[in-house]
Amino acid sequence: MDTQPHTAPPVKEYFDTIAPRYDRANTLLSFGLHHLWRQRTIRIADIAQGAVVLDVCGGTGDLALRAAPAAGASGRVCIYDFSSPMLAQARKKQARAGKVHLVCGDVYAMAVRSESVDVALIGFGLRNLTDMVQALSEIYRVLKQGGRLVCLEFSRPSNVWFRMLYDLYSFYVIPWAGERIAGCRAAYQYLPASIRRFPLPDQLADLMRAAGFVQVCYTMLAGGIAAIHRAEKQ
Repeated sequence: MDTQPHTAPPVKEYFDTIAPRYDRANTLLSFGLHHLWRQRTIRIADIAQGAVVLDVCGGTGDLALRAAPAAGASGRVCIYDFSSPMLAQARKKQARAGKVHLVCGDVYAMAVRSESVDVALIGFGLRNLTDMVQALSEIYRVLKQGGRLVCLEFSRPSNVWFRMLYDLYSFYVIPWAGERIAGCRAAYQYLPASIRRFPLPDQLADLMRAAGFVQVCYTMLAGGIAAIHRAEKQ
């Protein structure tokens, strides 16, 4: 399966289109910060040798490829994503961090056994799903008891002046730059709009608790531009 029925139809087209330039655009538009955020996400995930790690909406594999050395040769890391072109970019990068399994499919009904995953990661992907409750429930299903979900996602700065500058950059500079870097202005107009619609960190924590997760906590990054949530399955 190579479509994701619970995302708005253009979203898959956006990712399919920008896939070859996605990583470069992320680095330029975030001034390299996304690399630091992903590294911190892996530290918070606390992945043990031999762990089974599932990178949900894993795209080009930036989180999964960082998780692979932590899981080691005895572990297993899998990327689950709805975009074949994004996964093709991940495949090109596999040599950097060992074998990572790639699955193109529906994250609302993953072909993953219940209670088989130690750590589920999702980086900048939850925001693109129209039914976050169902997605969180599916992640909960595949996690082992004591397993954890670690989610890196954009947020909104709490400081009003910083938020104004951030919105100016997001709604005007990013679409302009995105068109020139990745060749798709619409994808980078969608980005800030999706952040504006996304739940605030406390609200996302409540959604995780509603899905059954416990020990839910989060860390704010870069003055509130992003947040890392960690939650456990009891």
